[in-house]
Amino acid sequence: MTIATVQAERFSIPLPETLSDSTHGEMSHFELVTVRIRDHEGVEGLGYTYTVGNAANAILSLIRDDITPLLLEEEASRIENLWQKMWWHLHYAGRGGPTTFAISAVDIALWDLKAKRAGQPLWRLLGGHEANVLAYAGGIDLFFPLEKLLAQTQDNLDKGFKAIKMKVGRDNLSDDLERVAAMRDFLGADFPLMVDANMRWRVDQAIRAAKALSEYRLVWLEEPTIPDDPIGHGRIAQLGGLPIAAGENLHSLYEFRNLIAAGGVDFPEPDVSNCGGITVWMKVAHLAEAHNLPVTSHGVHDLHVHLLAAVPNKSYLEVHGFGLERFIANPMVLNDTGHAIAPERPGHGVEFDWAGLMVYSA
Repeated sequence: MTIATVQAERFSIPLPETLSDSTHGEMSHFELVTVRIRDHEGVEGLGYTYTVGNAANAILSLIRDDITPLLLEEEASRIENLWQKMWWHLHYAGRGGPTTFAISAVDIALWDLKAKRAGQPLWRLLGGHEANVLAYAGGIDLFFPLEKLLAQTQDNLDKGFKAIKMKVGRDNLSDDLERVAAMRDFLGADFPLMVDANMRWRVDQAIRAAKALSEYRLVWLEEPTIPDDPIGHGRIAQLGGLPIAAGENLHSLYEFRNLIAAGGVDFPEPDVSNCGGITVWMKVAHLAEAHNLPVTSHGVHDLHVHLLAAVPNKSYLEVHGFGLERFIANPMVLNDTGHAIAPERPGHGVEFDWAGLMVYSA
């Protein structure tokens, strides 16, 4: 069945609370870019991506002006073929950034459409390994006072989370250590706790921080340095004494290959909304499996629950509280063991409240 229409839109959505981390500064809103692809029988697939406040217009323009003409009247089910057309059409000006965000949103919509036409939930279409995925609460809380950090953590525990991530990367390492120690005391010795530095440190600083943090029995240290330095990641992993999670800022399969080859990551962390879509996310997961590595996720948990459920080397699902659940008909819930359950609805099952979103149309 061929593609009849492609509809792309942009929304600027205020966060429930202004947040900040060590690199991106204050985040008061996020930009959501959506893509709806409809075939000639009226079946529609939905894809989306997001930014933390910048470049959404560029992503929207790429979809409308450059990608849509490539898709119209093409066979919707030939996703690899369409992905390659998009990649090479935009390659000279792309290979990352807004280009890959745009391709990601379109690719997600194509897979949603394919799964709907097959009458299957996406996770089953992609492999169907196990519907239950252990989730963690990903806090954006670097500058929260300690009391507020612990209150947020208690709220996440009350919601059923059995794993927690907090931010590190303050100006003084001693501040990070004090906060991590307080969290470890609050959660108990064996509760899964991760920390995320958001690329804050040079390699030497990251090694020193990792060594100091290692006594707190962390699941991982995330993004200790810039994503452009796979060799540096390898040094941190080798000398720091903590497992490393990284990948949310990598935008191609080849970047993940380079990071893994350098020994710079223990938990590859592709984000389906910016790595090239489901097509690339699954390739990264299989690449990780071939290197005996567990894969995790970043953001857009209503999509990632399907992808992690599809593969045998899943680890944790990040649940990222940007407030998008306000606009989703059936937002994800946890069971009493802290697992998210991939839904059985055809496709990825995400249905937006378009009337509610239109208030924030940009």
